[in-house]
Amino acid sequence: MARPTFYDEQKKNRRDSILLAIVVSLVLFGLVYFFAYIFAPEALVFVLPLSLILIVAYTWGSYQYGPQIVISSTHARPAEGNEFIYLNNVAEGLSIAAGVPPPKVYVIDDPEINAFATGKDPEHSSIAVTTGALQGLNRSELEGVVAHELSHVRNRDIQFMTYIAVLVGLVSILSHIILRWSWFGGSRQRGRDRDRGGGSGFQVAILLLGLVLAILAPIAVALIQFAINRRREFMADAGGAELTRFPEGLASALEKIKNNNQGKMKVDEAISPLFISDPNKTALDNLFATHPPLEERIKRLRQM
Repeated sequence: MARPTFYDEQKKNRRDSILLAIVVSLVLFGLVYFFAYIFAPEALVFVLPLSLILIVAYTWGSYQYGPQIVISSTHARPAEGNEFIYLNNVAEGLSIAAGVPPPKVYVIDDPEINAFATGKDPEHSSIAVTTGALQGLNRSELEGVVAHELSHVRNRDIQFMTYIAVLVGLVSILSHIILRWSWFGGSRQRGRDRDRGGGSGFQVAILLLGLVLAILAPIAVALIQFAINRRREFMADAGGAELTRFPEGLASALEKIKNNNQGKMKVDEAISPLFISDPNKTALDNLFATHPPLEERIKRLRQM
């Protein structure tokens, strides 16, 4: 059997991304149905389509303006002036090699070595690099990090990750509301059902199914999302090495990240998957890690 090529892996990654989007969308639809069922069962035929319309509008707005929100939340500033000429030149040169428009370049004032890419498509992309990366990395290492981020742009990871982050956020919000209802309002509803004779078996089944979905949905979606995000990081590493023709540059940068970073950037967890290395270290990193182990990434790069 022939070994899968880099382009085969890209296609598989895109197929998995579409599958994840479908799964998250179906889970979200189930939560919306249950949300409408418990809060307005008598007007379900009107509430359900209205809820879906509002979710589509929210998703579209978040997708359009999400990148600006990400940049703002990290307190990144435009990389302007003579101080950042080299960084801008690197980003422009590598974007030409990647076949994508030059991104807007930002700098985050933080001593940690890190970077991320965001945007709704390659034509509207941005990359941000920490001052720690600019000060702690040499020329080839910085080029490797920027090439990694531009690979995310070329592979349209930024587009997908923005969309999924919005859907995952909605799943979490709806699940939280439903669980709070089950805790505070559900007991009263069950009491009224008992007074009326217990309610139908269908109603009980819907309530139980909705509560199970509300509990498990955020966990299941997060685990699937993180699994695919890890694969995306491997693909971006390989793409970055392809752009620079020097895998050791990125491998050495990841090694410095492994040895020096403390994981104290205080970045919102919803944005963490965008970074080249997890900016936050928590007790649940082994289970919900958004990135593959740095040791494995370094090993793969040095085997190229």
